[in-house]
Amino acid sequence: MGKKGKKEKKVKGAEKTAAKMEKKVSKRSKKEEEDLESLIAEFQSLDAKKTQVVETACSPPSQRLTASLSAHPEKDELILFGGEYFNGQKTFLYNELYIYNIKKNSWTKLDTPNPPPRRCAHQAVVLSQGGGQLWIFGGEFASPTGEQFYHYKDLWVLHLTTKTWEQVNAAGGPSGRSGHRMVAFKRQLIVFGGFHESTRDYVYYNDLYSFNLDTFTWTKLSPAGIAPAPRSACLMATTPDGNIVIYGGYSKQRVKKDVDKGTLHTDMCLLKCEGKEGEEKWSWNRINPSGAKPTPRSGFSLASGPNNRIVLFGGVCDEEEEEAIEGDFFNDMYFYDLVKNRWFLGQLKGQKSGKKKRRRGKKNETGATSNLQNEQENPQEPTVIVKEITAEDGTVMTIKQEVSASEKEMEDSESEEEEEGEEDEEASGPQIEPCPRSNALTVTKHGVLFVYGGMFEVGDRQFTLNDLYCIDLHKLEEWKVLVEMDPKTQEWLEESDSEGDENGGAEGGDDDEDDSEEESEEEEEHPPIEDGEQLPDYLTRTESYWIKIAHDNMEPNSKEKKVLKVAHAMAKTFYEECV
Repeated sequence: MGKKGKKEKKVKGAEKTAAKMEKKVSKRSKKEEEDLESLIAEFQSLDAKKTQVVETACSPPSQRLTASLSAHPEKDELILFGGEYFNGQKTFLYNELYIYNIKKNSWTKLDTPNPPPRRCAHQAVVLSQGGGQLWIFGGEFASPTGEQFYHYKDLWVLHLTTKTWEQVNAAGGPSGRSGHRMVAFKRQLIVFGGFHESTRDYVYYNDLYSFNLDTFTWTKLSPAGIAPAPRSACLMATTPDGNIVIYGGYSKQRVKKDVDKGTLHTDMCLLKCEGKEGEEKWSWNRINPSGAKPTPRSGFSLASGPNNRIVLFGGVCDEEEEEAIEGDFFNDMYFYDLVKNRWFLGQLKGQKSGKKKRRRGKKNETGATSNLQNEQENPQEPTVIVKEITAEDGTVMTIKQEVSASEKEMEDSESEEEEEGEEDEEASGPQIEPCPRSNALTVTKHGVLFVYGGMFEVGDRQFTLNDLYCIDLHKLEEWKVLVEMDPKTQEWLEESDSEGDENGGAEGGDDDEDDSEEESEEEEEHPPIEDGEQLPDYLTRTESYWIKIAHDNMEPNSKEKKVLKVAHAMAKTFYEECV
């Protein structure tokens, strides 16, 4: 009785705290959202000028994140909508609609009347009814500075036969949010979780809503049992026996003023539905799947696979140590069997079964994470493979990927035995595969997984992709490149520091009077520029020197990313003055 009473009090206390936080966030963000509403209205006035559907053949969409990629229920086509892009200074939001023809490997842009406002981090579900429909709910709009957010709570449907949008107005739905999950379940749309953020506060959700596709009404569901902790960006899928499974996700909470702690969830829940249609009884149940579970991560992508399986691709694990955050990006695949309740690693044929991409995390954030790490005792020391990509401005983006020692040995042995021409599964040479990334857009059609874009970070820079890969999930033989990444599309502008300290020059500038004074005092000690040396090479060669100078001229507890940014700005200023 005592233990049960304490547990119930804790649950109720957590619910009250979440309710207070939601009210607090709503109050503080009201003015911000009012400001953004006027900006959204300006964009909508431009869209209102479109009076007919116009289809235009085009090149692949520009790089973007947190858009939606869906498979047409009737045709061999993929549908891409929305998304965002950040170039270091400005945030761009989209409401563009693209169609990818799988057989022709071609793109078409659709300009349609009355489209939904620009957004990202929404959810899209495709239904076969009415000749095909694409349903969109929620998402967010960010100011150009990326400091203010507007979270949508609207519901839209794209009629695929006529290629026209319709807004569905129904009261009683979820509050405005991003990062939620939505699935089609019988004659309903089920929405779970997500988050709402303002400049000062944020709140994560674990509520559950149902939208009836026959009556066009929202219902808030209150399942029995203990719900998963509030989270966003989790796995949500329907099972063959008429239930819904939830896995993973991300949330954060404030541990003290201006200090947040992120949590990578690794637990799994089953949302059971019993009873007749219209009289369903819902309940939460914890489940413990078997097999090779994914390593803790956020930003993973998921899609339905053949044989009642869900495929999970990529993601990132941010390891926080003091003030620094370093992300490990992945490009591995895990499959979850919805019938057997079992995870297994997606292994390409021709690779040794001993290949392991799992590794120990440096930080336990949840009990589930700790248990998962205990299952991975004594892993082999991984080998880091470094790939470099040069952008148009000369910036060298370095991608680091960890592979197990056994995998590296396999690749080495293959290169040594290449001339022997043996036709065994180890002599196929290096395989083409997408580089590690998070927040890629994924979808399957006819058992083929398509992966579009995504992002990874290099130091303080965000590298957004617009490439397209595919792989046959039945065969798992090889990745195919449908659209190659174009380095010329990569742009990163130095952020003008709004905090008014080390990097407080004009917009787009890197000059700093204080830094310039320090540089002039130590000019004779600066590393000289070699004849004909370009800025990117100079920055790479002298990076450690400028980082030290930046450290000496900044606050002792400055974040590493900020130090690196200031160091590069100082080096760039010196280079430009000398050249």
